[in-house]
Amino acid sequence: MLQDILVAGLVNGSVYALLAVGFSLIFGVARIVNIAHTAFYMLAAYGIYALLKYGGLHFLPAIVLSVAGVTALSLVFYKLVIEPVRQHESAVLISTIALALIIQESLLVTFGGHFLGNPTLIEGMFVLAGVSISFQQLLTLGIVLLVLTATWWLLARTRLGLAIRATANDQEVANLMGMNVRRVAMIAVAISVMQAAIAGAVVAPLFIVDPLMWLTPLVTILSVVVLGGLGSIKGSVLGAFIIAYVEALTVFLVPAGSFLKGAVALVIMIIVLLIRPEGLFGVVFEEER
Repeated sequence: MLQDILVAGLVNGSVYALLAVGFSLIFGVARIVNIAHTAFYMLAAYGIYALLKYGGLHFLPAIVLSVAGVTALSLVFYKLVIEPVRQHESAVLISTIALALIIQESLLVTFGGHFLGNPTLIEGMFVLAGVSISFQQLLTLGIVLLVLTATWWLLARTRLGLAIRATANDQEVANLMGMNVRRVAMIAVAISVMQAAIAGAVVAPLFIVDPLMWLTPLVTILSVVVLGGLGSIKGSVLGAFIIAYVEALTVFLVPAGSFLKGAVALVIMIIVLLIRPEGLFGVVFEEER
């Protein structure tokens, strides 16, 4: 049981971290609460399934094409749906909810409401200090770590990262300094959705694919970003692993715990909102006061 808790918390926490970092990034830069974030995660998983089954592709090119296609599609949606109403927060929120439902219903019509599975890319198990982890889970951890490291390097070591951080800190000042705030926001959207698509790609061989698979991680990611602090990258990573291990403990130690994961995440979110609304590293809330 201890092995299962360690592995489940580590794998799920890494995927949650990748999703939460993307969610926080788009909120920090463009001030968009993107409810459709996990819908793009689901769309990437379905894209891999379709490319493997109907396109006859190998797993690696299917991943690349699915992630690239979902990212490009998100930019089209952003230009057509989000950007025209970006200054109105309630309109943006409603638009992203509608977009998520459109993606859900489109997949439901195309693939039906069946539970679908993808083959694993790597078979076998790896044992470290008595803890068993499959090579597929190990690959997932490696990809997520690589993407998170690349994101940190982009934000901390490049001119684009400087522009993204400056825009997130103060859009008006960034605009006065000659930065194209609209372009930076679009790039942030692309990076955010790419991270969600990569998360969907790495979980496609591990989990069942269905048209409602975006709802459970959405609740969890909202809890993660509230716990870590909206707009905080390090808070998102830390909050992701906290929530993941709390969920793992609930699943393995509580009777029928698998049905309580979403409830546990919601309870944590409510407690944080009541006690410390800014979360662990709530930079955005502190600046807005």
